[in-house]
Amino acid sequence: MTKVLVLGGTGEARTLADLLAGLDGYTAISSLAGVTERPVLPAGDVRIGGFGGADGLTAWLRAERVDAVIDATHPFARVMTDAAVTAAREVGVPLVVLRRPGWTEGPDDRWIRVPSLTAAAANLPGSRVFLTTGRKDLAPFAADDRRWFLIRSVDEPSPPLPERHRVVLARGPFTVDEELALMREHRIDTLVTKDSGSPMTEAKLAAARALGVPVVMVDRPPLPDVARVATVDEALAWLTVDFRSPP
Repeated sequence: MTKVLVLGGTGEARTLADLLAGLDGYTAISSLAGVTERPVLPAGDVRIGGFGGADGLTAWLRAERVDAVIDATHPFARVMTDAAVTAAREVGVPLVVLRRPGWTEGPDDRWIRVPSLTAAAANLPGSRVFLTTGRKDLAPFAADDRRWFLIRSVDEPSPPLPERHRVVLARGPFTVDEELALMREHRIDTLVTKDSGSPMTEAKLAAARALGVPVVMVDRPPLPDVARVATVDEALAWLTVDFRSPP
């Protein structure tokens, strides 16, 4: 039996775990960071919470006798990815990073690409800003008292928050019509988001395009030098063919 650690929380991670649950000769343990209060759980065994950095993950991989690691975390979960790469190399366990492609700007889009959230906060063209960067990434905008912010997240956002704001707690995916209605209701003139590349969250981009609203797009952090795939099917091929670990 080949034991696979799936680092996840993304839709791809859940799909992968569901497929592995029905695949003879493989057992998967899905690891969720625990930052969402009511996460959507994948099939199979699930572990919630951090490992304690690269050293903790190294010890866990050894103790659990894991045969392979698939890092299907969010494209912006750089700390976890770095820890996974370090731990896998230390233990000698094969690892692949599953990262879906980022979004591509179209001819009718008005994107401002920036390298970080700090740069995003310094390059806001409007006065009524829709923040969709996650509940823990709002500190760079907290000192801005000249703009009004609409903050959407699944759980209550972590302080500090901008002085002038409204919080909307909601879990996607959202339709284009829903995003249009929300942005019109709050007279949004700037959208801030991370380049997650997920089709489940791209409706806001279509709404911004339709309304002519500029998008401040935060680029992904670079990946370490490690094997990578772009789809769940490619991850399964790596595990069942390239990895060549017999059940």
